[in-house]
Amino acid sequence: MSAIPVAEDVLDADVAVITLDEAANRLGVPVNKVRQMVRDGHLIALQRGGEHCVPEDFIAEGALVKGLVGTLTVLSDAGFERAEMLDWLFTEDESLPGGTPINALRSNRGTEVKRRAQASAL
Repeated sequence: MSAIPVAEDVLDADVAVITLDEAANRLGVPVNKVRQMVRDGHLIALQRGGEHCVPEDFIAEGALVKGLVGTLTVLSDAGFERAEMLDWLFTEDESLPGGTPINALRSNRGTEVKRRAQASAL
């Protein structure tokens, strides 16, 4: 099995993260499934406190936030590295409802977020 790709921790210290085990627990899947999601680019893992973690905001109501996977795909296709994707998702944008792309996704505004992700690639 291949190693888990880990992004540099570019997030503010106040951004909550959870371990891969906790993410698996919240998603109701085995931890190996979460590791596969990271390898497939459906989640971004980072190292904090000596453990592999994912941002807590990526999971809501027992599932990945709607639109997250598609947004990560758009950003990846645009050439963003994983750390750049994290930075983009958690950077304040006054014109977005919720303030950041991840908060807009959590508010079911995935179409607008993906549109901005595509525009960022240009």
